[in-house]
Amino acid sequence: MENQASSKSVILNYGLYYGIVAILFSVIMYALNMHLTTTGGIINLVVIGLLLIVFPILSISKFRKNNGGLLSWGQAVKIGIGVVILGTLISIIYNHIFTGLIEPDFYNQVTEIQRQALEEADLSQDVIDSQLETQAAFQGTILGDAVGIVFFAFLSFIVSAIAGAVMKRSEDEQY
Repeated sequence: MENQASSKSVILNYGLYYGIVAILFSVIMYALNMHLTTTGGIINLVVIGLLLIVFPILSISKFRKNNGGLLSWGQAVKIGIGVVILGTLISIIYNHIFTGLIEPDFYNQVTEIQRQALEEADLSQDVIDSQLETQAAFQGTILGDAVGIVFFAFLSFIVSAIAGAVMKRSEDEQY
């Protein structure tokens, strides 16, 4: 495998695409005023789930194609995780711009919506305050960003490991 393709360019390209798609989706949700609704939250989870599955698979497939059809499991995992981490970092930067400049009251709005939902669930004021305090510790903080990156890296590891196991092919294998 002396003429091996570069995984760096695939990671950079697909990570950038991942981040751009995530940002475009967030902008669309904001423009439709669905960024604070339950329906918007469900749609957001579905889209994030699709991004986490589609972009690692596409990037691994592209690398395999560029590499003459050869792919190791380790390469697949590295590429998939790299794409998701880069896309997540881009998305995090956008979210800080969004909550700092575009919608500076965003976290207060989210907290108020969450407070109403917890009050409707007939929870005690102590439980409500505790949950909202925990939530606030992660909103827009480096700690919250780090936890998010680790979580997305873990999910991308699972997707990439499965995709790598399915798509791997070495020079020894003959078809």
